[in-house]
Amino acid sequence: MANDTTNTAWVVTEGAAGMENQALGLAERLGLPVEIKRVKLATPWRWFAPRLPVSPFRHATPDSTPLAPPWPRVIIGCGRQSIPFVRAIKEASGGRTLLIQTQNPRIGASRFDLVIPPEHDGLTGANVFPILGSPNRITPAKLKGARDAFAKQFMPLRAPRVTVLIGGKNKVYQFGETEIANLANALRALSSEYGLIVLPSRRTGADNVARLASALEGTGAYLWRGDGENPYMGALGWADSFLVTADSVNMACEAAVTGKPVHIFPLPGGSAKFRKFHDSLAQKGITRPFTGKIEQWRYEPLDETGRAAKRVEQLLDVSANPSDMKG
Repeated sequence: MANDTTNTAWVVTEGAAGMENQALGLAERLGLPVEIKRVKLATPWRWFAPRLPVSPFRHATPDSTPLAPPWPRVIIGCGRQSIPFVRAIKEASGGRTLLIQTQNPRIGASRFDLVIPPEHDGLTGANVFPILGSPNRITPAKLKGARDAFAKQFMPLRAPRVTVLIGGKNKVYQFGETEIANLANALRALSSEYGLIVLPSRRTGADNVARLASALEGTGAYLWRGDGENPYMGALGWADSFLVTADSVNMACEAAVTGKPVHIFPLPGGSAKFRKFHDSLAQKGITRPFTGKIEQWRYEPLDETGRAAKRVEQLLDVSANPSDMKG
């Protein structure tokens, strides 16, 4: 069955939303039918990933997506658990499946056809294509659709509108009572001039969201508290500018797709990788530190996903080799 391949793209992850969205964002740009595969290794084999001395197909958890031919033309993996599976599929296809891995795989990049890590990881190699941040699913067409879909929620807000994207504590940044108080005070001050669309994340925490709600009471700000449909895309589409906490690479990059000003709300902590990432955004004229006021500036919208997709398309060369595909 080694030659049983079809002209599709598979996205293979362990199911974490952040990983899946990265791989999906890249896959959707290729113009191929996309299939999502969620896989995990059973214990104790999961501890060996990304290296595995046995076949992953025989040691997947019962809730993993079954993997069988016809194999895809291209497979995009993300995350440590995905790696044994995508490499096994590459082998099972007789090498015909193009193997792409996003993020740093933590094993030799030469084991993949292409690795697409964030620039701030510092990974290099002949088949490494670093990008600023990570791939995402944000496109102008999706933003327009989301703007229409969320007009009822966001059109009534005072213009201009500031979308506030809030992360939380992570391994290198602090986000405690002092930080949330500073942010809440800043937002209350901004609310006298701007319509605020405030979107906490899972990492923000219920207590911090409650503090924000108290501070914003009576301001007319929109604060999403996790109920109903996630308005994230609509919030991107309706923003005239952004305020993004410093702890999230993805949120900053997704805001940058819009071409609207992105202010970075500082947090204590950080790391060399985060500093490199933020320096890159600032040098491209995308972001500025938040100093208590909203500024206006212009820059070319960031489209690192599109740039990476073009590189994958070069490797696929689908139109020039139609006889290589079946199905």
